[in-house]
Amino acid sequence: MIKLIEKYPIASLLLFVIVMLGFTIDVIPVSIMEARNFISAREMLTDDNWILTTMNGEARYEKPPLPTWITAFFGMLFGIKSVLALRWPALLFLASIGISIYLISKKLELTKSHSLINGFIVLSSFYVIGITIEAPWDIYTHGFMLMALVQLFIMLKQQKTSLLNSLLFVLFIAGSVLSKGPVSLYVLFLSFVIAYVIALKPKGNLLHFLKLLSLLVFGIVLGGWWYMHVRIADPETFAAIAAKETSNWSSYNVRPFYYYWSFFVQSGLWTIPAFISLLYPYLKSRVSNLKAYRFSFFWTIIAVILLSIIPEKKSRYLMPVLIPLAINIGFYIEYLIREFKNLKDRRETFPVYFHFGLIGMIGILFWMSEFFIGSFIFSDFIIRYIITSIVLISIGAFIIQYLRKKDIKIVFYLSIALMLSIGLFALPLVKRNIQNDYKPVSELQDQKLNLYHLDYVAPEMIYNYGDKIPSIKAEEGYNIPIETSFHLLTRTTKPDTIEVLSKLYKMEFIDTYDLNRASKDSRAYNKRLVNQLYKLTLK
Repeated sequence: MIKLIEKYPIASLLLFVIVMLGFTIDVIPVSIMEARNFISAREMLTDDNWILTTMNGEARYEKPPLPTWITAFFGMLFGIKSVLALRWPALLFLASIGISIYLISKKLELTKSHSLINGFIVLSSFYVIGITIEAPWDIYTHGFMLMALVQLFIMLKQQKTSLLNSLLFVLFIAGSVLSKGPVSLYVLFLSFVIAYVIALKPKGNLLHFLKLLSLLVFGIVLGGWWYMHVRIADPETFAAIAAKETSNWSSYNVRPFYYYWSFFVQSGLWTIPAFISLLYPYLKSRVSNLKAYRFSFFWTIIAVILLSIIPEKKSRYLMPVLIPLAINIGFYIEYLIREFKNLKDRRETFPVYFHFGLIGMIGILFWMSEFFIGSFIFSDFIIRYIITSIVLISIGAFIIQYLRKKDIKIVFYLSIALMLSIGLFALPLVKRNIQNDYKPVSELQDQKLNLYHLDYVAPEMIYNYGDKIPSIKAEEGYNIPIETSFHLLTRTTKPDTIEVLSKLYKMEFIDTYDLNRASKDSRAYNKRLVNQLYKLTLK
């Protein structure tokens, strides 16, 4: 099986993502960032707002439109209400990251097997997967940038700018800029270039580098056309949004310089190998290609430093660091595949036994999770639960067996198989834990209500409803609807205490709508996903 996977590396990486998440990822609730993207995509289709993008009928220029265009296209083909269809583009870009890492690894003159390992590591890293849902724009901008870096690597090695490579490089740079501005240019591209100069020492004459620079500028300009258009078409709104976004860099979510120093933990499954792979003095004499290892090491560290300089810090901003880190981890895994059977020093063998042994035990003990997170008997999911338990126990047992035989290559691919099985079989089990108070606002879709909102309504609620929910609250006062009777969503538990409304309308409480799937006593419970519905009738 491993030989077949290695024979078709690109197809294997693509199928891994599709099988792991392509049919089950819709069970995860829509996140706030996703909801904003999905709403804008819906309004592109319903209101034709393809350039001057909107969210709930209001200007939404905080993010460029390319990811939303792609999402809208899939919504047009498969239905804007299908969360699975709307998430598929992000999954395809996730797969593209694994494929790009494979191609870059090959350009680093690593073996086909080693390059494929790097691709699987990045695709199974925790936050690389999580970012597809938590911040959908990020997977696009970094996906496009990695495609551009593949082309740049080719041009740097060949010391020439062919027409095809140049065109693809420009288009991919433009795609990255049109997905999330200069973010990936700063974190991925700049760190890549610096690391390349330090470790690989680019060759070529001045004219060659000037050509590459001009292609970069052309790509940035091409990707920046939307910003220029919006600035001309809607200057006041654009300026206000730009000022707010810029101020956030220095005043919002400010964290200390060392906030990202535990970045390797975000790789999830590969936390221990990630840490060891960063021990440069230890690994430099053990890797198969020192120049390539130095490149991935500096690429990773420089990316962390660049992120640390910016005052605004969030965990999800670390995702691009996991991309070069995957190559770094791959050197350690490849070393273990070559030499683990010959290692005698317990300081080297213990972390390996602990890491892969822990992964194996997670699979073996999965069936016990039901005792901790729910009732043991659940008729709707018992068959899936049994199948999932059998599959994970089997994989976990094989991991332990081959770990004892010191066959790290098989152990590695069994770990990948465990990740795939969790996504394919275990992920749908989260659906059964929906709390009793869960009540989606989508239930109102068929009632054709005149629906407004009074104060904050979460983007998840607006997407779930399936249409715009206009606000009656203005910057000063209220925009009173023309209807004599309408419905109002609000987080204010007693809107009848608002003087202007109580004078004009009779208010009747209808119901509470709650998109929380977790129970109220859970830390995952979010009050912003709860709204009360009132019917207001003119007195």
